[in-house]
Amino acid sequence: MQAKHVMTQDVITVRPTATVEEIAERLLMHRISGVPVLNDAGEVVGIVSEGDLVRRIEDADSHGSWWLRLFGSSVTPAEYVKRHGRRAQDVMTRDVSSVAPETPLGEIARLLERKRIKRVPVVDETGRLVGIISRANLLQGIAAAKPLPAMQPSDEELREKVAKALQAIPALVSSGVNATVTDGDVELWGFVASDDEERAARIAVENVEGVRTVESHLRRMPPNYVGAY
Repeated sequence: MQAKHVMTQDVITVRPTATVEEIAERLLMHRISGVPVLNDAGEVVGIVSEGDLVRRIEDADSHGSWWLRLFGSSVTPAEYVKRHGRRAQDVMTRDVSSVAPETPLGEIARLLERKRIKRVPVVDETGRLVGIISRANLLQGIAAAKPLPAMQPSDEELREKVAKALQAIPALVSSGVNATVTDGDVELWGFVASDDEERAARIAVENVEGVRTVESHLRRMPPNYVGAY
């Protein structure tokens, strides 16, 4: 699945000359956490997020004249402009990452994680904004993704897959956990040392393709118990 399949196309945007009050009103009205800033050509030149506006509130609580804060601290002129500017062009983040409509969702998810951002603009080959992808859009893509139907394996084939999944967890091997399979329904038998081991066994089996249900008959391991292996 690609960006074009889940992106929001009707994007709320602002111009570089928009005031911070106008931006705040737009964020509240549309219940969004950030807006792209577009130039006359429809290209993304920045993004203003709720974080940019919140930092202004934090700075407003500090006292003293602006020139004392500027020259009496480590705040640079550029930082001062961003914190105290009145328009989008002053407070926006200029180093904006973007993706193409054909960018896979997995690549977008990695970009959001790496950059620690909540949204990324989608631009066409000319650089014009055509959409935006948020974390919510990615979740929609995950929810909409449906695996292709596959042939149901036989119980014997499924039992082998289940056994392999259980063997991948060393603690379950030493405990002697085993499974029976009937028409895709799996029952777990044996002993485990903890609730975590039982949950691990259940999850391992649930993730085996073809398993319909999992029923646990696992019991807590008695003292000095020696497993089947």
